[in-house]
Amino acid sequence: MKNRNKKMILVVFLTGILIMSGCAAMKENVSKGYSDHPENDASHLEKEVREKYDQLVQHLIKNNISVTAMESCTAGQIASLLTDTSGSSAIMKGAFVTYSNEAKIRAGVSEKTINEYGVYSKETAAEMARVCREYYDADIGIGVTGSFGNVDPKNEDSVPGEVYFAISTREGTESFYCEVPEQPSRLYYKLYMANVIAGEIIKTVR
Repeated sequence: MKNRNKKMILVVFLTGILIMSGCAAMKENVSKGYSDHPENDASHLEKEVREKYDQLVQHLIKNNISVTAMESCTAGQIASLLTDTSGSSAIMKGAFVTYSNEAKIRAGVSEKTINEYGVYSKETAAEMARVCREYYDADIGIGVTGSFGNVDPKNEDSVPGEVYFAISTREGTESFYCEVPEQPSRLYYKLYMANVIAGEIIKTVR
């Protein structure tokens, strides 16, 4: 009887180890983020993102779909990627980099929206996307706002790693929330988000 109990205890113990290992593996996989690249292979992520944007822009040009953006935390990275492909001027007239609340308001985002929902919110991202799309009379407007590695001392709703973005079309606007895992540099925080946003734009234009 004692030997049987010992065997049962051993089985339970080993099962517990396997379950814990499985959870750890899943947690590690999630923490790697959207592109699933380790930090020492960050250059591979950049190559992947640039290739994705090149294909996206070629599709937009082929189908005569214009695009613009109003960026905060990505600070123009998306606009830069969109214009790296030859011929992109056919589908992009311009874009906004609105790094502060004041810049967003000057560009046309409602101060009431920022005060009511916070600058880091789906509502503000949606208005950023809509405002830039209407300003440039584009088919697609992208709005992105959030915090990467540091807290914004000027805004109480700032949480590192939390980003809100929106895609606005002539049919309507859809907002998204994204938790960004820790990245090796500011550049790769921007590339991470650019990758996520490109994926959603591709779904929109299919």
